[in-house]
Amino acid sequence: MSDVALPRRRTLPAIRPVHAIALAMLAVLVLMAAFGPLLVPYDPVSTNPPVALQPPSAAHWFGTDQLGRDVFSRVIVSARVDLGIAITAVAVTVVLGTALGAAAGWLGGWTDRVISRLIDTIMAFPLFVLAVGIAAALGNSVSSVVVATVIVNLPLYARQTRAEVNRRRDAAYVEAARLAGVGSFATVVFHIFPNLVPAIMVQASLNMGWAILNSAGLSFLGLGIRPPNPEWGIMVSEGAAYIISGEWWLFAFPGGALLIAILTFSLLGDALRDWLDPRRA
Repeated sequence: MSDVALPRRRTLPAIRPVHAIALAMLAVLVLMAAFGPLLVPYDPVSTNPPVALQPPSAAHWFGTDQLGRDVFSRVIVSARVDLGIAITAVAVTVVLGTALGAAAGWLGGWTDRVISRLIDTIMAFPLFVLAVGIAAALGNSVSSVVVATVIVNLPLYARQTRAEVNRRRDAAYVEAARLAGVGSFATVVFHIFPNLVPAIMVQASLNMGWAILNSAGLSFLGLGIRPPNPEWGIMVSEGAAYIISGEWWLFAFPGGALLIAILTFSLLGDALRDWLDPRRA
């Protein structure tokens, strides 16, 4: 019999308890965003002053706010708004950032210099301060929050993609593609980019949490979603005025939902990093 060792098969990654928790939390968030508005017991924007500022009870699980609106219904419906903004912003950022980074890394020269100076200009500002300025200039709307989030996150993907493409453009398999007559665009898309997908997926997952926090932060400052639309940042901002008077549920439940969403994507990013690690046996 031959003594030549056969290559080992790549084993499936083990799902650690923290990874299972992250997946379960993600499933809950997705269900809230997809079906929450159909399942909530009350209209999230309908006011009912006679029951204003009631603590959590059987009738109102998370209590009511200063206008008598059901906090539970507003927290659940807010998931669609915040997740929708985050998913849209991260998706656009990934596409634009990787395209700019790939162009800079592959073409080099003046293209690299122009894109690099653009990215350096964005990074010269504190990111949240820059997001506040962009949102203030564009006005209170979902689109302004998305644009602000896209712009401040572009450097993350552009710099990462530029470094990887620049490092791989002289690799043997890229040279083989050139000799085979494959064009530059096809070489980058079909030969280089697949090697970048795992790192980009991990970055996008981690970035989702920051995008949710950014959206909530802008709304907290009055630069995002306009009331009375339910949104976690708006609810925390409105509830902050009642901290001293003791109506803790006004900010605790939307703040808790925001914390859980950010933690979910942070844990999911760690899980993806483990599952997509190319060095796994």
